[in-house]
Amino acid sequence: MTSKIRVAVVGYGNIGRYAVETVCETSDMELAGVIELADIVQRNNLKAKLPNIIVSSDIKELGKVDVALLCCPTRNVPETAEKYLSMGINTVDGFDIHGDTLLNLREQLDKAGKKNNAVAVISAGWDPGSDSIVRMLLEIMAPKGVSYTNFGPGMSMGHTVAAKSKPGVRNALSMTIPAGTGVHRRMVYVELEPDANFANVEKAIKSDDYFVNDHTVVTQVDDVDALIDMGHATHIERKGVSGATHNQLFEFRMKINNPALTAQIMTACARATMRQQPGAYTMPEIPLIDLLTGERERWIKKLV
Repeated sequence: MTSKIRVAVVGYGNIGRYAVETVCETSDMELAGVIELADIVQRNNLKAKLPNIIVSSDIKELGKVDVALLCCPTRNVPETAEKYLSMGINTVDGFDIHGDTLLNLREQLDKAGKKNNAVAVISAGWDPGSDSIVRMLLEIMAPKGVSYTNFGPGMSMGHTVAAKSKPGVRNALSMTIPAGTGVHRRMVYVELEPDANFANVEKAIKSDDYFVNDHTVVTQVDDVDALIDMGHATHIERKGVSGATHNQLFEFRMKINNPALTAQIMTACARATMRQQPGAYTMPEIPLIDLLTGERERWIKKLV
């Protein structure tokens, strides 16, 4: 019998909570433990919440670990991933900044993975991630044309973390509101520390790379928790040309719990790391069948 993939969850925030649940529900995996880098008081509180799970700040205390799911803020991913890759541990992250920043991370972790005989899957969420695969499929079906990805309405994890990180912010929520044709508005709700200046907080949020390219509205509220709903949605549209035939229309829609879906995709990518050569990969570079549990022939018979 093939041994199970031993997975460590790094970070126990919104995504980390669901990652623990998902790994425990996955037949070919076992949870090695949770890595929490917060102070010892928070770590002890987490140990009380998870009495049957090893909680540590040091992954070496978890025994053998095949894959680390990096459920940490995007801006912590490069350093964290390189650290675990240097130990020969595969990594899966939810890095969610598109463009050149993503390409630079892929190059950085590809070098680290090849040097240490390890595999990194970067940007393993639903966007970037599974939506990236959908967009590529639509490009295959209609090479000429225009695509639009419309997010929301819903809570954006990356944008929320970015807003929370600003000085003077006690808690925050960033909602993405679609305006159509790939244009979005960011509605940011902030709960401030007693001595915080709202104008300074607003300026810091609007100048952050996460928000600078979208119309952003920042509103001060008394209680952010009273507003939070982790639902989200995607609507991808493409109108294009197949061969010489015009007016080919495609749509993909989903309505989801944001962190739950992210955790599920990251867990599937943990499996895929065990089937790739050393280096770094985005999700479209991985054969889809490698994300599924079990033998290839079973899935070919069932789905092809």
